[in-house]
Amino acid sequence: MPKLDVQTARKTSAAPRRSVRGILLLGPAFVAAIAYVDPGNVAANLTGGARYGYLLVWVLVAANLMAGLVQYQSAKLGIVSGKTLPELLGERLKAGQRRAFWLQAELVAIATDLAEVIGGAIALHLLFDLPLLLGGVIVGAVSMVMLAVQSRFGQRPFETVVMAMLAIIAIGFLAGLVVNPPDGGSIVEGLVPRFEGTDSVLLAASMLGATVMPHAIYVHSALARDRHGKAEGAADSRRLLKATRWDVIIALTIAGVVNLGMLLLAAVNLRGVGGTDTIEGAHSAIQDTLGPGIALVFAIGLLASGLASTSVGSYAGATIMAGLLKKRIPIFARRFITLIPALVVLGAGADPTSALVFSQILLSFGIPFALVPLLRLTNDRAVMGELVNGHTVRILLGIIVVLVVALNIALIVLTVFSQ
Repeated sequence: MPKLDVQTARKTSAAPRRSVRGILLLGPAFVAAIAYVDPGNVAANLTGGARYGYLLVWVLVAANLMAGLVQYQSAKLGIVSGKTLPELLGERLKAGQRRAFWLQAELVAIATDLAEVIGGAIALHLLFDLPLLLGGVIVGAVSMVMLAVQSRFGQRPFETVVMAMLAIIAIGFLAGLVVNPPDGGSIVEGLVPRFEGTDSVLLAASMLGATVMPHAIYVHSALARDRHGKAEGAADSRRLLKATRWDVIIALTIAGVVNLGMLLLAAVNLRGVGGTDTIEGAHSAIQDTLGPGIALVFAIGLLASGLASTSVGSYAGATIMAGLLKKRIPIFARRFITLIPALVVLGAGADPTSALVFSQILLSFGIPFALVPLLRLTNDRAVMGELVNGHTVRILLGIIVVLVVALNIALIVLTVFSQ
């Protein structure tokens, strides 16, 4: 029997261990990626496909590429500095500035929760015909259970639950494409940037501008830091950042495919169908065109989207408060406080789709406050050391910041003047 050289044996046994360790390092980006498949995105993507078919495919592709670079920078900041983005801002701002910055970030967190709770409540209404207010209460209660998993068992089990939710979301929103697949040639044509009138510009601004979510930027720095800790030395930093790049690529690719799948689902099955301006109307049209089974799976995906995204939103809110106010409150108390506005909206009988649109407009105001500091901090050698952004990355990030901020301003202006 041939004998293995000792060095060869070590290499052979080390390869699987490196592979396993690499897999175990995945997770933080999957949690952050939930923000990109929340109910607000569902509404925008379905509307885009139903109104314009394949026209805005390029918008989602561009948005996903930008989101990947931004989320990686947030995770990189947490790993290299050992601090979250809110913590670094809290150290640099005066007391009054910190409180003002926290207030706008808190309003963004509330707007985020509004969309996510409403989306989950709509899903429960579609599945079980529950009143929207009761559905909102159930979504809040289940999200507390998910947060209890994180509090009791740590971040890794929480990530596992969220990753399972992401799988359910993917199946729920992509199943219809298996029954009635899109046209490949039309998808390729949709990659060419173009518009059809002011309304398509408004919708593209909503889809692109709201893709880079403020709370996802804040929370990713915390998720990466809490999972890996502060990197010790250049070798450790590069090892963790390599794993983080794969984490972001895989997670954001899944989120991007789901978003694109929603637009294609609507483009193939809802184009020209009346009443698809709301999630309920889109669900009804899906049931008519693809059958009750696909409609059921879609509603389950929407429910998973609401449950997972509202839990991640609460995690993000706690990160923001701890970093900027230097105070911690029990995450369950915080979950209850941010749930109140959503329940008030549902209890008042407000149109849920209009509330979703309003929440996306509020989110637009918060994006520059997250993106600009991220750009400045990751370009700061005093913070990042030798892992400071290079010239090419600085230029790309600068373009993204200008583009996303401009698109959100356009979204706000066009929305106001289109009323």
